[in-house]
This record gives sequence, structure tokens and C-alpha cells, in this order.
Amino acid sequence: MRIRDVMTPAPLTVSSGTSVHDAAGLLSRYGFAMLPVLAGGALVGVVTWSDVLRAHDADAGPPARVGEMMTRTAYAVHPDTDIAEVAVLMVDRGLRSLPVVADDELVGIVTRLDVTRVLARSDADLCAAVERKLDAYAGWSRWTVHARKGEIALCDDFDDPVEQHLATVIAAAVPGTVHVDTHHRAGCPHHPPVAV
Repeated sequence: MRIRDVMTPAPLTVSSGTSVHDAAGLLSRYGFAMLPVLAGGALVGVVTWSDVLRAHDADAGPPARVGEMMTRTAYAVHPDTDIAEVAVLMVDRGLRSLPVVADDELVGIVTRLDVTRVLARSDADLCAAVERKLDAYAGWSRWTVHARKGEIALCDDFDDPVEQHLATVIAAAVPGTVHVDTHHRAGCPHHPPVAV
């Protein structure tokens, strides 16, 4: 699953000229962990609660504008980044949210909550969601779906590589899916062998 599937598109942003007071108000009002900072439409940094608190502790007097106190070395991810990679990055770097950038343009934001919702989806819920998507595509319950910790196994009676590929793409796009395998029903490890 890709970050584009779970991110919030067109997030609230501030400019480097936004006042620190206004940025703090936005963080507080919306409960955000951070706000992307744009200059000329490009991401130049982020402003977090830590930045605001550090700024107000400054001995030389608090800065007036976001550009004077923002974090310039902000991490960002591409919308096609795998959600598992983002989860590792967030844990390793202690990040609560990340800007999502494509072609040097901010296209969204992804939070720990977004990632956690996907990773914590129950097997039964994920299985039902994949079944609905496949039924909408095929028009009938052709595929049997098995789900375990985000791993999806699809099986049917036809063993058609083109159909298997399409079913894999459809299942992989469902939030919570981390991997998809397809099988002919006779060889599916989740079905008991049929007695002859």
C-alpha cells in the first residue's frame, strides 16, 4: 500500500512570513503536530510545537516569523512510498507526521494515526473490504479472499495470469493491505485439499 492511499491531500500550510503567534494558533486550534512551511509554493521546512517552544525560550528574544525558527531539514516522502517504509521512518526518527511531496510540490501530509489505522485493521475487516472491491470489479464472488496481518491471499478456479494481476492491483489498493498473493483454488494454502 502506498502513502497516497492514506495521506490527507492539500494540507493546511503556512509561509515563512507567517507570524509565530499565528502558527502556534493554528497548531493549537487544529491539534496538528506540525505545519508544512512553503515559500513560492515549494516546501522549505516545517514548524512544530517544539520549534514554537524553543523560539519562546530564545535568549535573544522570540522570533517574529516562522522562517526564523522553522525546522529546515524536514523529512518528506513521495506519494508512492510504501506505507511500511514510512512507519519505519516515523519510528526511527520519532516523527508524528510527514509532508508528502511529488515533483517538488506539497501534495499531502501523513500522520502516525493514518499509518496506525492501516496497520491495525482487523483481518475480518480487511478481508471484507477486499471482497467488496473484487466483487465490484468482477461482478460476482469469483475470488475467495483470505487475510492475515495485512497479507492477502486470493484464490479462484481459473488461474488466469491477467486476471490474477488485475485482482492483485485491486487488492493492493485497499487500505491495510501490505502484500498480495494469488493462487489457483486447488493450490491455495488456505484451502484444504479436496478428496477425490
